[in-house]
Amino acid sequence: MCTTLIVPGLNGSDEGHWQRHWLLDDPQAKLVDQDNWQCPVLEDWIDRLEAALTAVESAYIVAHSLGCLLVANMASRLSAAKIKGALLVAPAHLDRVEAIHPCIVRFGAFPRQRLAFPSLVVGSMNDPYMSPEELARTATSWGSDLVNLGAVGHINIAAGFGRWPGGYGLFDRLKATAEKATTGSRLHGLPAIQGLHLQSDAGVL
Repeated sequence: MCTTLIVPGLNGSDEGHWQRHWLLDDPQAKLVDQDNWQCPVLEDWIDRLEAALTAVESAYIVAHSLGCLLVANMASRLSAAKIKGALLVAPAHLDRVEAIHPCIVRFGAFPRQRLAFPSLVVGSMNDPYMSPEELARTATSWGSDLVNLGAVGHINIAAGFGRWPGGYGLFDRLKATAEKATTGSRLHGLPAIQGLHLQSDAGVL
């Protein structure tokens, strides 16, 4: 059975955030909780995500903001083999996070390595945590498909995203890509590979 792991970013996802709604919508979804949401340490956050992956057979990951960087840092770890695909919403650049929030974010360097699993990056034109140019560079370096939703901010409560039903269409798109990659690898006897980088200026799908 494949589990959906919900991975919030800095300060967690408050009640009313679309990630919290998705947890309630899917009885099989699980929150990757952290001891310290305010002053994150990469190694501590990775330990929690790896523990969550160890406890399941396989997983799709739905990450937001700094949580996207956490997932990207899993690329070279053995536990990444359990990740079928990752929906990476509004990734945050570390320089922006440190400038906006007073607490020290001990997250190392921004991850640039290609991800070992299919991924879909979703961002916007006016996210205070990442410029459109950096968003495109990030998706390219991660080997991710990219959807730009336009001027919709950080895709959080403050930006008007509550339940965000349109996000499920993006999640389904990721799953279809992941299943296609898995099927192709079985047919050819090869490990699944990441799909080509695509960019869209479409709105909520």
